Amino acid sequence: MLLVLAGLAAFTAWRPGTSQRDGAHDLRRNGLWLAHGWLGGDSWFTRHGKGAELERYRSAAAITLLRARLARGHVTDVFPHLCPAEPEGRLPDVDAVQTERVLDALEGVRVFPWIGGPNADFPLSDEGWVTRYLASVRALLAAHPRLAGVHLNVEPMPSGNAGFLTFLERLRAVLPPGKLLSVAAYPPPTAWQPAAEVHWEEAYSRAVAQRADQVVPMLYDTSIRFEKPYVALMARWTRETLAWSEGRPVLLGLPAYDDSGVGYHHADVENLRSALAGVHAGLGDGRLPPTYQGVALYSDWEIDEAEWRLFADEFLSP
Repeated sequence: MLLVLAGLAAFTAWRPGTSQRDGAHDLRRNGLWLAHGWLGGDSWFTRHGKGAELERYRSAAAITLLRARLARGHVTDVFPHLCPAEPEGRLPDVDAVQTERVLDALEGVRVFPWIGGPNADFPLSDEGWVTRYLASVRALLAAHPRLAGVHLNVEPMPSGNAGFLTFLERLRAVLPPGKLLSVAAYPPPTAWQPAAEVHWEEAYSRAVAQRADQVVPMLYDTSIRFEKPYVALMARWTRETLAWSEGRPVLLGLPAYDDSGVGYHHADVENLRSALAGVHAGLGDGRLPPTYQGVALYSDWEIDEAEWRLFADEFLSP
């Protein structure tokens, strides 16, 4: 009984994270995952029965509000959803006029279409599919040369998958000169969630980073049910992912969403406040690692006004 009480007392006294309000960890180069409507064509909305949502993205007022939101969060990199691929290996349609309007409004912001999709719909062993996919990516960037590159996210992706490394090489090779490959990466292994398909070992993390221009590890969906262990894990992951990035800039992907009932995400544990507490602890009070670019928030269609205020208070520089 005494051991139980001592353990409870130790857990209560444990402070794995820190609150930091001086903005020292904000380099004003943050990221944000955006919804499909900012670039996507009308056909996607029609197919998914979401035609009524188009006005949320197409109006001048909506685009102006997006610009203001990015400025408010010191966001310089955005990842507008443009996946999954069509069955034959082509990217979903974009609305060409809308895309150019967004690029006009977001001058100074790097826009990386978020491509990829479910692993089951990403047949890397099908040479014809891969060839068509790569050609589609290159055509998109040629049609809209102000796009910064692409942000690739395939879920899940087991550590050690050699085919994915080869695909990254081929994808990077077809990008027009000056365009960048950003990769949504997986965090290091943890005993809290032993599923190998959503964690990358150090060697594989480094191999992916070597084939990318930017790494954005998704530091959430851990299944953890208690806040303090998640904060401690965030601190550890912050240090590890920055150390394993092979010199590539890293945006730490943080949760600002609520996927109720899925089992692998508990919003009372994984949220912006707890994630930032872990990031601050992981970065510490000294000189920031040279690979650290900032944080990326998932996602613009979930984050609410209270979370934007919390982000300003707990992270942003004045």
